[in-house]
This record gives sequence, structure tokens and C-alpha cells, in this order.
Amino acid sequence: MPELPEVETVRRGLEPVLAGARLSRVEQRRPDLRFAFPEGFVQRLTGARIERLDRRAKYLLAPLDRGDTLIMHLGMTGRFEIEGRGAPGEFAQAVAPDPKHAHVVFETEAGAKVTFYDPRRFGFMDLIATEAMDQHPYFKGMGPEPLGPGLTESYLAGAFAGRKQSPKTLLLDQRIVAGLGNIYVAEALHRAGVSPVKPAGKIAKRKLGPLVAAIKDVLEEAVEAGGSSISDYAGADGALGYFQHRFRVYDREGEPCPTENCSGVIRRIVQSGRSTFHCPHCQR
Repeated sequence: MPELPEVETVRRGLEPVLAGARLSRVEQRRPDLRFAFPEGFVQRLTGARIERLDRRAKYLLAPLDRGDTLIMHLGMTGRFEIEGRGAPGEFAQAVAPDPKHAHVVFETEAGAKVTFYDPRRFGFMDLIATEAMDQHPYFKGMGPEPLGPGLTESYLAGAFAGRKQSPKTLLLDQRIVAGLGNIYVAEALHRAGVSPVKPAGKIAKRKLGPLVAAIKDVLEEAVEAGGSSISDYAGADGALGYFQHRFRVYDREGEPCPTENCSGVIRRIVQSGRSTFHCPHCQR
């Protein structure tokens, strides 16, 4: 499933075409994706102006001038393609999407056409009142954005205090930090030298500052690289992400640890049904 850097990459790709644009035509080609489309989806969007394009955790948010916000989630295989005015030029392109998986089409007055594809249909779209966003079940109780000012050493110390769960388990909890996923948590824990299995409440306080910094650095580098293409993901311009070539531990089982002067070997374990890659030698 695309994680925060992939969703942010898509947001940045769509923003020049959709932010400030008025939708002249909307086509809904099926009644549902993961969930049913909201009632009156096409009518409520046609003629509306998208005020800006935001992101909250792994959700794309498009506030409209009519008082609603269009919520878009990529699921596992969702992607957008831009055509017409404002479409990008040449790029390293992923495999072209199959037209039979084109489920929603947005056309703007400026002449752009944005198509949402989702072969497995685990993504979804919804319309909710903008003023009720914070209390909506999608967002109520979400933790701070990892790239925002809310994620600090003191915040993490409070979130970890007395907890028996592993730091990886807690960092993947959207109520503690919004938007972090399996790949980038594994990478950040390794950079900070933090064990993914030790109880979070026993992590030395001196390691929390470096862990916060590692989380932010990993995400920023991944966004800069266009995310990680390890399955079906591609950006809104069709480009593949390249951060997977910078993985230090994820999917590197059996390889030497890249940490300087470390003689350890990357191991894979399973936590809550998810693969964790780490170096037992330097992550303690």
C-alpha cells in the first residue's frame, strides 16, 4: 500500500492541475470502489472549484468552494493519470494503466483530464462537510503529522512512556503518528539505532531525539525521490519512485548492515503479521 511519501508525491503531482481548478465534468464509472460512492457524487462535484489540494496522513483532501471536501484514498493499487492541459512532459513512466480499471474521471475548465485507476478497488472517495473534518471517523483521534511540528522528542517520550508494545507497533498506530507505514518505520528505526522489538517504554531517552530526526529525514528523502515503487505505485505523472534503491534494511534480509563499523547482518522477523527488517547488532 502506498505510504505517506507516495501519497505526498501524488499530491504534488496533482496540485498544479487541480488546485484552484473548476470541475467542468465528472464521470463515475461504477457504483463503488472499496466503499460505495457518496450519494450525488457527480452532481456535488460538477461545477465545484477545488480550493487547494492537501494531505492528511495517507488521505488526499480537496476542499471545495461548496463547503464539502473531497476525500481520496489510493488503497493498494490506486493511481492517477493526467492528460490535456497541464499534463507533465517526458518522464520515466511505469506500465500504462489498463483502461478497464479507470473508475473516475475529472475534467477541468482549463482542459485537464485526471483519471483515477484502481485495479483491486481498495481505494475510495468520499465527500464530507469541511467544517466537520476533524470529527469525522477518518480523522478523529489521529496523531500528529510526522513531517509537521507536532512530532517532537517530548511528544514521542510521552507516547512511549510505560508502554510494553514495541516502538514499531506504536509508530504504526495512526493515533500516535499519522501516516507512517511499515517501510519507513523500519528505515527510521535502523538509522536511529533503535530496536524494533524492545518495549517502547524502555527505549533510552537519548535515542528519541535521533529517532524523530530519522523519521523526518527518511520521509523527506523518500518524497524527494518520488516515493518507493515496489509494486503498483506510480506518481501522478506516471513516474516510478526511486527511494527503494536507498533502502538500508527493508527487504535486505541476509545482507551486511550498512552502518559504519557494524558487523551485523540484516534479519527479517514478523510483527503483527508484517515483515520487520533490522540489524540485531546495532539496533539495541
